[in-house]
Amino acid sequence: MLYHSTRSNSVKIDSAQAVVQGLAPDGGLYMPDSLPAFDWQACLQGDTYEMATRILSALLPDIPDMPQLVKAAYTGKFTAPDLTPTAQAGDITVLELFHGPTSAFKDVALCMLPQLLTRAKAAKGMDKEIRILTATSGDTGKAALAGFQDVPGVSICVFYPDGGVSKVQRAQMVTQEGNNVKVCAVRGNFDDAQTGVKKIFNACADGKLLADKPFTLSSANSINIGRLAPQITYYFKAYRDLLDDGRIALGDKVNFSVPTGNFGDILAGYLAKLLGLPVGMLICASNANNVLTDFIRTGVYDRLRPLHKTISPSMDILVSSNLERLLYLMSGGDTAFVAGLMAQLDSKGSYAIPADMLQKLRGEFWADYCSDESAKAVIAKLWSEAHYLCDPHTAAGFAAAYAYQAETGDKSPMVVLSTASPYKFPAAVLEALGQELTGDEFDQMEALAAKTGCPIPKNLANLQGKPERHTGVIDKAEMAAFALA
Repeated sequence: MLYHSTRSNSVKIDSAQAVVQGLAPDGGLYMPDSLPAFDWQACLQGDTYEMATRILSALLPDIPDMPQLVKAAYTGKFTAPDLTPTAQAGDITVLELFHGPTSAFKDVALCMLPQLLTRAKAAKGMDKEIRILTATSGDTGKAALAGFQDVPGVSICVFYPDGGVSKVQRAQMVTQEGNNVKVCAVRGNFDDAQTGVKKIFNACADGKLLADKPFTLSSANSINIGRLAPQITYYFKAYRDLLDDGRIALGDKVNFSVPTGNFGDILAGYLAKLLGLPVGMLICASNANNVLTDFIRTGVYDRLRPLHKTISPSMDILVSSNLERLLYLMSGGDTAFVAGLMAQLDSKGSYAIPADMLQKLRGEFWADYCSDESAKAVIAKLWSEAHYLCDPHTAAGFAAAYAYQAETGDKSPMVVLSTASPYKFPAAVLEALGQELTGDEFDQMEALAAKTGCPIPKNLANLQGKPERHTGVIDKAEMAAFALA
């Protein structure tokens, strides 16, 4: 299968090379020339491993041994045997994506990506080490570090915004072990870190900066199609669970409410729909950084606004990279159009899409945002009424789902994606439950467990007392030197 950049179709590469490269040389994101024919009903017949194998084999056919790769990626790493179980909170189904090794939804993709990348590297006959270069708003970093720790032939460098992640998220990253990992905080916000990473890729695109280096670059962010594709699986898994529970009949449409900042998680749902899964409305849930909400409502994307620090820091983002792929799909694959919009975003900080495209977009997506106060109210409501404990990002997903149902009257089955364990944000969740905060984050985890009876994930409880190994803080201008050293 051939892939090309969202900004140009002049250069085409196979799916294995797209995974290895991560980002296209022109700064665009790789997309297939066309999506493959796919038997979505047959896909639903398998277990989670078989679903993943079918989906990944269809989208990344140039990477061999997919059944073995899927088995190696997931076996023994998740506390739930089916990886992403569902639960009920009132009339809403919750898709729990936090049962992996770092208690966040990124585990589903970042347990898989090292397998895809190393096998793709072998398939392309590459001898050079691959250095993974990634910016994180909190969850991608740790999941990538855990996934790539001591993987032969691969090293990883992660940047996170200084003061822009939760204390638990920071602890997960700075205590990371492994001989092939580097972690550093960047003075600024996530957009600064993400832009810095993209600038490094662009500076290295002609190969000159890497000519004397023993490595080449790739990415673990969802700009990499190998990161994005595995996320499609859990939409199929959720639909299968609803079928098994008798909540829907085959072919019924299901709505999904997705907390998202970089747009990758919800784009995976749209790709699932394009592969045939009966996805109804995709509800984009944001926090106070509501750039995506405004875009889906108005067709204007404007990043020139203050970035708010919130209790849902993984969504504290104003430049949503994966939106570029949606623009490509919505424009019918018009790479010149997408390149023009991205140039406007870089030069002016904003762009607007035509009215007919906005109408098409709003036929597929609905959007709302949630303040910190509203998120805390949702956490308290879910606990008191449904005895369901969720984190602030998931609360934004619930808030958007409630708002969509109230505004539209749509009674289709609703699935909210739960993107992280509440124990990654214990202070915010405790406050939402009316508890006074005392002690450090580990004391707060214990207090939350005592209050709710919900067990602390072992991977988070075991952070206490681990030595900090990566404590550096640098300016944006120093990122390239750190990453390429």
